[in-house]
Amino acid sequence: MKSASDRWSRVFIVSVSPRVHEGEWHIKRTVGERVNVTADIIVDGHDQLCAGLYVTRLGGATEEIRMTPTHNDEYTGSFVTQTPGLYTYHVRAWIDRYGSWQQQYGRRFHADMPEAELKIELLDGAALLKEYAVNAHLDARDQLLAFAKRYTGGDIQAPLEEESLQLALANDPQKGAVQSATLTVEVDRKLAAFAAWYEFFPRSSANAAGMHGTFDDAALHLGRIRDLGFDIVYLPPIHPIGTTFRKGKDNHPKANPNEPGSPWAIGSPDGGHTSVHKELGGLPAFDRFVKKAGKLGLEVALDIAFQCSPDHPWVKEHPEWFRKRADNSIRYAENPPKKYQDVYPLNFECADWRALWEELKNVFEFWIKRGIRVFRVDNPHTKPLAFWTWCLGRLRTKHPDLIFLAEAFTRPKIMYTLAKLGFNNSYTYFTWRNTKEEITEYLRELTSTNVAEYFRPSFWPNTPDILHEYLVSGGRPAHIIRYVLAATLSPVYGVYGPPYEHILAEKHPDREEYANNEKYEIRTWNWNDPNSLQSLFQAMNRIRKNNAALQELRNLQFLNIQNPLMLAYWKNSGTNSIICIVSLDPFQVQEGELHLPLEALNLPQAAPFQMLDLLGGERYIWQGGTHSIRVDPHIMPAKIFQVLRRVRTEADFDYFV
Repeated sequence: MKSASDRWSRVFIVSVSPRVHEGEWHIKRTVGERVNVTADIIVDGHDQLCAGLYVTRLGGATEEIRMTPTHNDEYTGSFVTQTPGLYTYHVRAWIDRYGSWQQQYGRRFHADMPEAELKIELLDGAALLKEYAVNAHLDARDQLLAFAKRYTGGDIQAPLEEESLQLALANDPQKGAVQSATLTVEVDRKLAAFAAWYEFFPRSSANAAGMHGTFDDAALHLGRIRDLGFDIVYLPPIHPIGTTFRKGKDNHPKANPNEPGSPWAIGSPDGGHTSVHKELGGLPAFDRFVKKAGKLGLEVALDIAFQCSPDHPWVKEHPEWFRKRADNSIRYAENPPKKYQDVYPLNFECADWRALWEELKNVFEFWIKRGIRVFRVDNPHTKPLAFWTWCLGRLRTKHPDLIFLAEAFTRPKIMYTLAKLGFNNSYTYFTWRNTKEEITEYLRELTSTNVAEYFRPSFWPNTPDILHEYLVSGGRPAHIIRYVLAATLSPVYGVYGPPYEHILAEKHPDREEYANNEKYEIRTWNWNDPNSLQSLFQAMNRIRKNNAALQELRNLQFLNIQNPLMLAYWKNSGTNSIICIVSLDPFQVQEGELHLPLEALNLPQAAPFQMLDLLGGERYIWQGGTHSIRVDPHIMPAKIFQVLRRVRTEADFDYFV
C-alpha cells in the first residue's frame, strides 16, 4: 500500500521563467545564445532542496543541468542553444533528504553532541544510503553501502566527508519529486536577431531612364549592397503583374499602356505566385541573382503577398477560393472609400479551404527549393491566425532555418500574437515614434518587458508605403537621425534603400507615402551619387558588426541627458560598451548635460577614461560622470562612443586604428 507521501509532495515549484503566457507560446533565442532559467521552489520547514533543469533538442537526447540556489527560494540554471529548431525544458525538484540529514548531523557534531547520540543519528544516515543503493549502478552501490557500513559501525567522522554527499546527490531516488510544465524555446539562426535589410525594386536597376531592369541588371548592384554592409537584400513581389484594372502613376485608377503596374497586383496569364515576371528575366535570371548573392554573402528575402490580380490563374482555376458578391462577381479589395479593383483577396474560410491553405504553403516550399530562406510577409494580420499557426509550424519543422518578417502595422496585441505563433521578426511603430518620450516609452516596452521574450522588432525608417513627415521636413539631418536610431536601438533594421540614401522625400499630397512612388513606376537612380548617404550606411553597418553591444536587443539602457530634444542610451556586452547620443532636432544645434552611471559602466569615479567617437573619429578623455554634449545636425546629428576604460599611453600608441 502506498503511503501518503507517494501521492503528494511537500515541494512546490511556484514559477519558472522565462515563459510566455504560462508556456503556451515559445520564447525566442538564436543559435549560441544562453538561456537563463529561474525557478521559485519552496518546501515547508528547513529541509534542503535539489533542482534540475532538463533540456531536450527536439528529436535529441535530454541533458540534465543541476540548478543552483541563489536567494529567497530561487534556483537558477542555464543552457546554450546549438542548432536552429525547437527545444523544450522543464524543472524538476525534490527534497535532498541525505543533504538535509548531513547538514543537521554536521551541526550536531560541531556542537559537541555526545558520541552516543551521534551514533544513533548515524543509523538514519545509513538507512538513507542503503535506500539510495538499491537502484544505483554497481560501483556506486558498493561505495554507498561501504559508507553505510561505516555509519552503522559508529564512525562519527564519516558523514563529514564530501564524497558521501556527492554519491548521494548522484543516486538520489528523488522521492516526492515534482515537475514543472514543459516550456519551449524556438531557436533561430543569428540572422533573425542581428541583420541589416536593404530593399530595392529589381525593375528599377537598369541604368537607362525608363528601361525595365532585369535580375541580371539587379545582380550588378549586389556587390555595392554587400560593401555597404547589408546582410539581406529584400525584393518586393517579383511575379507577373495583372493588366485588368492596372494602377497607373501614383496609384491612379487608370494606367497608360506603357506603365508597369503595381507588383502587389500578382498574377497574369504568364503565371502567379510561383512565377517570375518575364521582363525581370524569368526564373533563370532569378536563380542567377540568388546564386550571385550567396557568393557575396548576402541572403535574398522575397515578399509573399497572398492576394491576386483579376488575371491570376487561380481566378479561373479556383474561383471558389475568392469571396463573391451578390451578383456572383468576385469581391475586390477595398477600404472605403478606397477601392483596389486590381487586387482580389483570398477567402481563407471557403468550402475548399484545406486545398487553398495547402497551395499557399506550397508557394513557400517552391521558393525554399530555389534557395530562399528569408521571407517578408505582406499584411499577415489580414489572414487568419490559425492559418499562420498551421503553415509556419509545418514549414519551420521541416526548415528550422527559415526567417519570416511580419509586415503588420496593426494593433499591438495582434502584432505580438503573430510573433508568438511563428514570425521571427516584425515591423513596428518605430516610424511614428519621434519624440524623446515616444521613443523611450516604446523601447522600454520592447526591451524591458516580457515582450522581449518573443517579439523581435525590425526598425524601418521608411518603406515604399510610408514616408513620415519628419523625413519630409527634416531633410538630410532627419534622414541621418532616423537611420542612426534604427541601426543602434534595434539589432534588426531595414531601409527602403534608393530614395532614403538619395534623401528623396517628396511626399504625396494625399497620403503618407512617396510621390512618384516606385510601387507604380520604374525609377532610375544615380547609384554613385557622392552626396548620398551610402558612406553613412557603410560606417554604421561596420560599427554594428565590430561592436557586440549593438547586436543585442535587451541590453538597452537610457541615460539621463538634460535636453528634451536629445536622446542618450547605452548598450553593453561583456567588455564592449557603446554610448549613443542623438539629437532629435534636425534644424538647430542642441546641447545637453549627460550623466553617466559610472559604476554600471565599470568606469572609475576619479581617474580619466577615453571615449572614441566611432562616427566622427575623434577621441576624448573624460573624467567623472557629468559631461556637456553639443551636437550640430548639419555636421553630424549623432555621436556613437565606444567606451575605452583606460587612457592611451606611449606604450600602446597604436592601440587605436
